[in-house]
Parts: sequence; C-alpha cells; structure tokens
Amino acid sequence: MDIKITTEKWIILYCEIDDLLKSYESWQSSQAIGPRRKATRQPQLSGSEVATIMVGYHLSGYKCFEYYYHQLKADSSQDLFPNMPSYKCFLSYMPMVLSLLYLWAKHKAAQSTRTGYYFIDAKKIQVCHVKREHQNKVFKGFASKGKTSVGWFYGLKLHLVTNHLGEIVSFMVSKGNVSDSNKSVLQDLLKGLKGICTGDKGYYTTLFEEFYNDGLHLLVKRKKNAVKKALVEYNNSEFMKKRGAIESTFDILSSICDIEHSRHRSPTNALAHILGAIIAYQHLDTKPHIFIKGAQNYLKMAA
Repeated sequence: MDIKITTEKWIILYCEIDDLLKSYESWQSSQAIGPRRKATRQPQLSGSEVATIMVGYHLSGYKCFEYYYHQLKADSSQDLFPNMPSYKCFLSYMPMVLSLLYLWAKHKAAQSTRTGYYFIDAKKIQVCHVKREHQNKVFKGFASKGKTSVGWFYGLKLHLVTNHLGEIVSFMVSKGNVSDSNKSVLQDLLKGLKGICTGDKGYYTTLFEEFYNDGLHLLVKRKKNAVKKALVEYNNSEFMKKRGAIESTFDILSSICDIEHSRHRSPTNALAHILGAIIAYQHLDTKPHIFIKGAQNYLKMAA
C-alpha cells in the first residue's frame, strides 16, 4: 500500500510549517534578553520535517503509525525525507515538536473564515475502556472519567467550534470530566467571535449576557429547570436545526484523520497526534458544510 499523498501536498505542508517556524524563531530571538545557546548536536530530521510527517500520517488514511512510517521510509516519498531515522528514534523526536504542532494548529484556526455562523460541541477521546481505567498508568493524571449522552468513558475531551463552511475556528483539549458549559472553556473557545453560535443543552450557561454584549448570540435549548430569560428564547431558530453539521466534522476526524485510538504509550505523543489530526483536517480539500441564506452578505459586511 502506497502513501496516498502527492509530492505537491508534501511540499505545501512542509513550506507552511517551516515558514511559520522561522517566523516564530525570529520573534523569539527578538524577545530574548541575551544570546541563545545553540544545540551542539542536531537531530537527523528538523522540527518542520517531523511535524510534516506526523500530519501526513493523518492525511494518509493509515490506522497504524508504525506501519505508515516504515512504508514512508521505503516508499518513493523517501526522496523528500532522505535522512529518516529508525522508528524508535522518530518517536523520541515527537515530544520536541508538540509546541510546534500546537502553534500550527492555532495558526490554522486563526486563518479560518469568521463567517458569523458557528457550531460548538465536544467529542470524547477514549484512551482505554472505562472498566480498565484503574489499570491505565500511561494517562494517570492526564485523563479522567467523564460521561456523555451515550454513557461513561475514560479519556480526554476535544472541544471544537466550527463555522458553517466546516472549518475549525477554535479548539481545546481537556480532561474527560470537564463540563461543556465550563466558564473558562467557553470564554476561551468563543473569544473574539461575533455572530451566532449554537450548541446542545450541555452549553446552557450563565454567560449568555456576557457573550451577547460582546456581539455573539449563543443559541441553545433551555433546560427544563432553567430560569426563563429573554436572551435564551431561540428554541425555534432554524439555525439550531443545522447543529448536526459539526457531527460530520467529528466523524471525519475519527474515520479519516484517526484522531482516537487506545495504543498510545505516552500522553505527550497522544496530544501530538490529536493536534496532527486537527491540522490534517484543516488541509482537506472538501469539508462538511451547509448553505445558509444571507451568509454571503454577512461576509461582505464583515470585510
């Protein structure tokens, strides 16, 4: 089985992260008080190459990273990465590029179009079966037991905000027991967004008025025991009926970008793979999107 990524796509990925890395290093050196100490030993692959290979995995359709790496090393794509080390050596490089992958993912999210129409939801990322939570030592202190509408799980939770074009606008990774309506999570995810954002009942929060004053209408169904407020009366909104669009994004992240599996042996590498899957999704040529009447006029006004 060959790697289903064209040479042009490899070059696009590498140039994008390498330019971003050089800009960051230039900014970092300008902020330094004194001269920075340079490493005396250089790795076989640069940080840009390691990040590119990791994102390439999530675009390749493979479900086993080790098999993908060996195949890439033996494939014609080796001309693009002539100094690929052994698989175990590459694994030692992955923690070094975690911050770089995070910077890349945040950069791609910042580039997403602010359409004024957003969806918010969270996805569970299981690291093992919930009955084996006490046996799992790898994610001790990182993962936790949480509950969704389909039952209990043990792992992490990915919070996403997407626009109606299917682009990821904002994201956050938390422990599995963090509530969807957590104030700090919502404030970070929805910071700077203006327009309309809809979510399920789990996003009913006391921050409606705060977001409304900042220009964002948060549309969710009112809970039965919640106090009736004027700003929450959007239960019959047509836009809320399209909330399922974000579920298609989660489906692609799981089925195509392989964001979730239980074979991780390091929480750092697990986070690196999650970030790699998010970046890979942003580079897909087609994304699940919906048509909203009047959205083009909003974009023209925002421009």
